[in-house]
Amino acid sequence: MNGLERTWAVLKGGIPDRLPVDLHNFMMTAHSSGQPFSEFFQDGEAMAEGQINAWREFGHDVLLVENGTAALAEACGCEVEYLEESAPVSHGPAIKSLDDLDKLTVPDPYKIHPLRENLKATRIISREIGDKVFVIGRADQGPFSLAAMILGMEEFLYQLGRTQQKRSKRRRESREDPDLENKLRQLLEFSLEVTTRYAYAQMEQGAHMTSIGESLSGPDMCSPKTYLGYEWSYAKRLVEQLKSKNIPLSYHICGDATAIVHDMVETGASVLELDYKVNLTAVKEATQGKATILGPIDPSAVLALGTPELVEERCKEAIEVLAPGGGFILGPGCALPPTTPPANVHAMIESAKRYGVYH
Repeated sequence: MNGLERTWAVLKGGIPDRLPVDLHNFMMTAHSSGQPFSEFFQDGEAMAEGQINAWREFGHDVLLVENGTAALAEACGCEVEYLEESAPVSHGPAIKSLDDLDKLTVPDPYKIHPLRENLKATRIISREIGDKVFVIGRADQGPFSLAAMILGMEEFLYQLGRTQQKRSKRRRESREDPDLENKLRQLLEFSLEVTTRYAYAQMEQGAHMTSIGESLSGPDMCSPKTYLGYEWSYAKRLVEQLKSKNIPLSYHICGDATAIVHDMVETGASVLELDYKVNLTAVKEATQGKATILGPIDPSAVLALGTPELVEERCKEAIEVLAPGGGFILGPGCALPPTTPPANVHAMIESAKRYGVYH
């Protein structure tokens, strides 16, 4: 099997010849290019070349195409800083308050920067090697995380807290703002529309799957109650809209998502991208026959700072728990740091070949 065939076999509930391997390596490709990160992440051709060169070096099965977590935020009007040695970050909201929602407009991903460059990267990669490898065109942030960037993370979480405080006191309205709940929902609806449109655009470039990140909604940042109240239904609706067009979705929440993994499965997402903090046994039980796990190797302490021997040890442990019966793609639990040693990446791929072979 090639990487494309191997990955499709897993996603369809079958057993491949061996485990597929994903590399969440967009920052590594920027580092290897020799270009300033601030230029690289705004150049679709450069991003595509970096991904293809990495595939030629490592021979992994899944390519995750993105330029970080701030692309949709920038397209919606947030202030974004392009860093010199890391991915771009959003550090200024698009609106000052929930009273400014009418100022937001859904961006056209084909016309606005940097979405058009990200789409160009996906298009080139899909055209050049999409018959050999599985391409995930990341639709950037999901509705919850995007809404937080648009309003400002602190303000967004503060307003969420206000709504929950009202409920705990059994108040139906806030004297300060009786429409607070409606305004938050309106912002989340807007963000869902933005993410959905970009997801469709990524698939139109030839990607085999699209993906969202919603780490802000996970247990390391928010309570499971907040996740269920303000994230889960939007993720489920996104999955359903995409499934109506036969588009599979990969759903990423980093940190320890064990407490909500059953709920993540219930969204219907085809793939759950999970971090090293999760309980592997609990995750396997929750996803068996329902969703594919992607991860969960520690990108920093193991892959970036560890030795090839440590990488092999952690991969073997994960494979022993997560591989039986299929439904597993080996990879880092989150983005690899720029200076991750290539030897450690090779060790992860070799571990899949050594310990992830199905008989």
